[in-house]
Amino acid sequence: MTTLSVVIPALNEEDGIAEIIERVLAVRPALAEVGVEDLELIVVDDGSRDRTAEIAAGYAEVRLIRHPVNRGYGAAIKTGFRAARGELLAFLDADGTYPPERFPALCKPALDGADVVVGSRMAGTESDMPLVRRIGNVIFATLVSLVSNVRITDSASGQRVLRREALPVLYPLPDGLNFTPVMTTRALHENLKIVEVPIPYAERRGRSKLSVVKDGWRFLSTIVGTAFTYNPVRILGAAGGALVLVALLLALPALLALVRGTSSEVPAIAIFAGTVLTVVGVTLFSTGALFNYIVSLFHHRPIRQGLFGRPLFRTPLERHFGWMGVGAIVGGVLLYGVTKAAGLAPTPWFYPVVSAMMVVMGVQLVTSWMLVVVLAELNERESRALDDLNGQEAREAAPVGGEVIPAAG
Repeated sequence: MTTLSVVIPALNEEDGIAEIIERVLAVRPALAEVGVEDLELIVVDDGSRDRTAEIAAGYAEVRLIRHPVNRGYGAAIKTGFRAARGELLAFLDADGTYPPERFPALCKPALDGADVVVGSRMAGTESDMPLVRRIGNVIFATLVSLVSNVRITDSASGQRVLRREALPVLYPLPDGLNFTPVMTTRALHENLKIVEVPIPYAERRGRSKLSVVKDGWRFLSTIVGTAFTYNPVRILGAAGGALVLVALLLALPALLALVRGTSSEVPAIAIFAGTVLTVVGVTLFSTGALFNYIVSLFHHRPIRQGLFGRPLFRTPLERHFGWMGVGAIVGGVLLYGVTKAAGLAPTPWFYPVVSAMMVVMGVQLVTSWMLVVVLAELNERESRALDDLNGQEAREAAPVGGEVIPAAG
């Protein structure tokens, strides 16, 4: 028998808690039609100072858990999950914004094997979401899609169904309102199967507890921070690549001017700025590549999502840092020597400084290559040990990256 445990975190929701309880309990027949035979409803009162707990306690079918003090939205959901007995776990807000009537539709993909089913408020169904929050949700969903290389429409939805066995993979999760975007980011990077189901969204009852600025910043920082713990080069490499692209755009007119023999102080400044940006960009990219190897040691699996989500080359680009670094060092030395001998420097400081930066960039690349070789060896050691002890069949490939499948409403 499959049981769905629905957790409602509640903080000072006396105006809407009764209605949402009754709406959740009313979906029991519809759940039975999709194969969910039992419904458990848990209300976690998160330190309310009004009649929220008293109202919830008046329903015999509700299991009430109380936090003596406010611990946070995510903490309340996790308390409910620990107490739940269902194979399927779900949560939604107490303010009436999310439709419990959609739980049967969310349970279908979970019963078919999806690890996390998200009720998407941004998938084309009717929504009363305020414009500012809609824009914010689009931004956060786009950010999560970029850092995970998987398209998702609603990263912060507060109505979800997930399989109990997904919890050990998803944890740890934060205690605050950033619980949902971090869950989405971790699920995508942990190769969990995510399905999005369109849901309508209504305006909440009472005053919203979400601060656009404070919680928006918290969402942004935790999404990026979580992504850093899985695929750092995705962020650092993108930033480095952008800087190198700007450097090329700056240097191109200057290089053309030098070829035509019309060199001046302006092209020299452009080349200098481009060189600085290139050094910074290469440093960011190489640092991101090193971070990926370090992260893979903690995850006990290779991390090769890379900058574009999948390997572009048979041999990882960072394995070529060695000869690239030597080339930069040699190029920097030759640039200084040739220009010094030919008297081509537009100013006494220009080419020596550019040459020095090229040498520094080369040293950075060579050092990164050395660390990559060492980290790659450490990363492969456990797999080779398994091969030696149990044979090649003991070694299992662990794919990295999530999957989001749109589901019809």
